[in-house]
Amino acid sequence: MKHSKVGALMTADVVRAEYGTPFKEVARLLAEHRISGLPVVDDDEKVLGVISETDVMVRQAETRTDPSEPRRLLRRPRWTPGSRARRTKAQARTAGQLMSHPAITVHSDATVVEAARVMAQHGVERLPVVDDEERLVGIVTRRDLLEVFLRPDAEIREAIRNEVLGRALCLPPDAADVDVREGVVTLTGQLERRVETTSAVEMCRRMDGVVAVVDHLTYRFDDSRLSPEEPTLHGLPYYWQRKP
Repeated sequence: MKHSKVGALMTADVVRAEYGTPFKEVARLLAEHRISGLPVVDDDEKVLGVISETDVMVRQAETRTDPSEPRRLLRRPRWTPGSRARRTKAQARTAGQLMSHPAITVHSDATVVEAARVMAQHGVERLPVVDDEERLVGIVTRRDLLEVFLRPDAEIREAIRNEVLGRALCLPPDAADVDVREGVVTLTGQLERRVETTSAVEMCRRMDGVVAVVDHLTYRFDDSRLSPEEPTLHGLPYYWQRKP
């Protein structure tokens, strides 16, 4: 099934920084635009990295000390890749030194599901959106992706009738009863083949805005047990299927 593309949800007017943008200018951009992060680009608009509020706060935490705390004895620090990265950010003067890299990006023609998967895998809240030449064209956030679940129930129902039953399975839109309430789809009725019922349920689950699918479908013929040599009923006229 078709999913909404990232390009349709992204914000095209992106607040960005360049590698040499001063630290204070980065902080000003975040505060002025009330955003929690921004991409860093080169002269060719290709994404080099991403700066988040966390990156800025690391610098704040590492450079400020509480004068009321007792002074600790000097000892050799135990350096790890994480501690080195934090120390670099703590001393950062430019966006290039402050950013996290390499940047995790997504292409504009990726689906909402693909973008959500990338966010979950990498634990990020925003993704710079790039074109085929890896140039920045927008940014998409978790809030943007959540908008697909605001899709009206009536719109989901019509999409299932037309795209799933009609276009994908070549059945009349009323071949099964489709009820949608708060994003939960209930399919009721009898189709001719078992494969049609399983396909309908699976395709509905993958539709934008669907929270869950309740399967009350039945079938007349179990074609899941056919051997490769046996013919299937694919393409039979629906009026034949409706005969008792």
